[in-house]
Amino acid sequence: MGLFPDQAAHQPLAARMRPATLDEYAGQAHLLGPGRPLRVALEQGALHSMIFWGPPGVGKTTLARLLATLADAHFVTISAVLAGVKDIRQAVDVARHQAAQSGRQTILFVDEVHRFNKAQQDAFLPYVEDGTLLFIGATTENPSFELNNALLSRARVYVLKSLDDEALSVLLDRALADVGRGLGQHRLSLADEARRILLSAADGDARRLLNLLEIAADLVADGGVIDTSLVSDLLNDTSRRFDKGGEAFYDQISALHKSVRGSNPDASLYWFVRMLDGGCDPLYIARRVVRMASEEVGNADPRALELCLNAWNVQERLGSPEGELAVAQAIVYLACAPKSNAVYSAYNAARADVAGQPSYEPPLHLRNAPTKLMKELGYSEGYRYAHDEPEAYAAGEDYFPSELQPRQYYKPANRGLEQKIAQKLEYLRNLDARSSRKRRE
Repeated sequence: MGLFPDQAAHQPLAARMRPATLDEYAGQAHLLGPGRPLRVALEQGALHSMIFWGPPGVGKTTLARLLATLADAHFVTISAVLAGVKDIRQAVDVARHQAAQSGRQTILFVDEVHRFNKAQQDAFLPYVEDGTLLFIGATTENPSFELNNALLSRARVYVLKSLDDEALSVLLDRALADVGRGLGQHRLSLADEARRILLSAADGDARRLLNLLEIAADLVADGGVIDTSLVSDLLNDTSRRFDKGGEAFYDQISALHKSVRGSNPDASLYWFVRMLDGGCDPLYIARRVVRMASEEVGNADPRALELCLNAWNVQERLGSPEGELAVAQAIVYLACAPKSNAVYSAYNAARADVAGQPSYEPPLHLRNAPTKLMKELGYSEGYRYAHDEPEAYAAGEDYFPSELQPRQYYKPANRGLEQKIAQKLEYLRNLDARSSRKRRE
């Protein structure tokens, strides 16, 4: 018998195969292995509010239902996509009724809790604090970014991981063999290569795996074999898990950026292709690659920025898949180029100074004087036109506001073209020093 007595045969295979016990639960050994804190808490009925954070299809809802079953608690589930404050109040009323009639605690399970706004999250906090409700939230997004601090402080976050092939394979075998809930009555077998393809297509998602298995089973007669050709035909859409704007999105672009920074062209290409495989817009990657050119390479190789802009242009003109080769070329070039974040660091240092200082006026000698009045007020007086100076450099000239000591934001790296730039700036600083000595003499 399954987890829920009212399960019907017409339910999807993934719903019918929900684990009825912790021993049937696949994966998450880091949380539910023998002696692990969460498993001990569940077995002892030591309930506490919690948040399950992980990708789709890894068992967040199932684990919440198991917790309710083990603790003999009433289970109320709402979806943050559809629910509002009214639904939360109804759940509170149900919880109070359960407590009064049977003394049972109520678990409020909020799926996709990150979609609740601040007011909705705040609505059930008092009832979590006074024990009316035990709160369990499920989210695919980073809770520290999406949930209120007040809610986070009252619930423990558990991170659920994508299921590995071993856990998924156990689910496959169980679904094929289980007569009561699974496909056992059909006596199906699964070819080895078909199994490998299914596990790969599932990409760590148990729900996706069982849905694919169920579709395949519907196309095979009892006693038949689910073979490679059948499974391959099912997988017209081979996109991996990838949520535009979600946690996986930012994790993968971060991995790409850091691989470029780390001068590893192979890993850079891997993450580029992973993002394309997941459905990411190539133009988004092309724009980010232009940013990488300035942030990670800068003046160590100014050609990198031009190459990346050209790759972006090619992607816009040719589209996919032809344009993606140009973006790949730019990524490899960036990874192999000499690295310097000197411009990036200088820009951030200048921004910090501007944000932390008053709005100083430009010195009078740096201001234009297009009118007689402005000339009489001293605008442009004493300005030294650099092109009229020896070596086109006005040695000793100060271009900062008079209230601000001259800064050195830009410190070229000793790599690539910036080696030459550093030498040039050092030469100019020596000219400044000689000019200063002459003025003192």
